[in-house]
Amino acid sequence: MSTQPKRRVSVEEYLAAERRSTHRSEFYQGEIFAMTGASRVHNLICLNVSASIHQQIRSRPCEVYQCDMRVKVSASGLYTYPDVVATCHSPQFEDEELDTLLNPQMILEVLSESTENYDRGRKFEHYRRIPSLQEYLLVAQDRIFVERYVRDPNGGWVFTEASKIEEKIELHSIDCILTLSDVYAKVDLLKPDKMA
Repeated sequence: MSTQPKRRVSVEEYLAAERRSTHRSEFYQGEIFAMTGASRVHNLICLNVSASIHQQIRSRPCEVYQCDMRVKVSASGLYTYPDVVATCHSPQFEDEELDTLLNPQMILEVLSESTENYDRGRKFEHYRRIPSLQEYLLVAQDRIFVERYVRDPNGGWVFTEASKIEEKIELHSIDCILTLSDVYAKVDLLKPDKMA
């Protein structure tokens, strides 16, 4: 029995297909990885965070994107879709399509059973290679819990966490404050959510 080698896809082929597709996919080293749909709780958290940040930056030269802004990690070649991404620098894009951001300052991922290990591990390894990235947040959707990583001046990352509904997280990179009560607004953590 012969096994056909997997055909590698070029970046140009990936971007052309992705721009026509109704579904999102990540791209890394010639391979395309389909992304699964998000749960109700996941969507609520993303919307809550995006709305809170948008409200605080709307009169400033900052932008926040939710779920559908592709980010390229130029150093490794990963193309991915963070749950929430923001920048207060002039946004830089890969090309004239303006759909692949190169210079995020803050990225937030909502954890699920299917993505938690990746978001904490390999994906964060990639993200750390983005020179403009200053803050990375991981938000639990099964309990009130937010982890925050901030780049220090020496290039390392400083970890803090918040787990009380009244706590606030200062996002220095974009000069915003997230309160956990806003992050988890309308999220009923007692009801099981079927999609991850």
